[in-house]
Amino acid sequence: MGATSKSRIKFEDYEGFVEKFKPKKTTDDCYTPPEIYEVIRDWACAEYGIDPAKVVRPFYPGGDYESFDYSGGAVVLDNPPFSMLTRICEFYLSRGVPFFLFAPSLTLLSGSKTCMRMCHILCDACIEYENGAIVRTGFVTSYDEGIVARTAPELGKAINAKVDELHRREHVELPKYEYPDYVVTAAMMQRWSKYGIEFMVRREDCAHIGKLDAQKERGKAIFGSGLLLSERAAAERAAAERAAAERAAAERAAAERARAHVWELSDRERAIVAHLGRS
Repeated sequence: MGATSKSRIKFEDYEGFVEKFKPKKTTDDCYTPPEIYEVIRDWACAEYGIDPAKVVRPFYPGGDYESFDYSGGAVVLDNPPFSMLTRICEFYLSRGVPFFLFAPSLTLLSGSKTCMRMCHILCDACIEYENGAIVRTGFVTSYDEGIVARTAPELGKAINAKVDELHRREHVELPKYEYPDYVVTAAMMQRWSKYGIEFMVRREDCAHIGKLDAQKERGKAIFGSGLLLSERAAAERAAAERAAAERAAAERAAAERARAHVWELSDRERAIVAHLGRS
């Protein structure tokens, strides 16, 4: 093999070589965007009467939570390494340090050693962290004494609203337009065909249109142009849209049922249930 060939192989493999040493996206280094953290902190402080001045964050890069100073009524409100969550919760519970910690939602109840000793909060929040990882996030806390699990709809709404706001700042989104029943576009008909909807427009029932008068005033247009419909064709168009929406919903429901497996309780588990909730 000549020197030129060897150089080419080395050059072509260089990116792969460098890639091996790049930091990977893991849940253990999901640094929370400051704006998201503030939303969560404000909710927790209002919900549990926490003094914001007492909030501490021991899980900074290079930090050591076990030797951190928790004196003076400190309350831990932070995003810890998810792989160490059970160990971290055990540490705080055994020392009486109050906490409100981020946790991955889908495995929120998996900490068998700590599950019954703290509250698990589900709020349907999907956070994009600073390292690019997108994690469905919940929380665990020493507050909510006597409650093992709860939902927090308002917290989820607040987090997702802030996530959307940040996303809009960073990404230019194409506008989404809705048209009256008197307008039909190729994109609409393509969607209806996908769901098996028969639809046709007769020549006498339509006129070609590139933009509506309302769009002209704002410098906008119908993407790909469209057809302006007669009363009869508009009614057929509305029916086609309703049918497509119904079939889309039915398709989604069928897909959910197909993915689901229903597990049944054993006799042993039913016996446990029969004794739960009794004083």
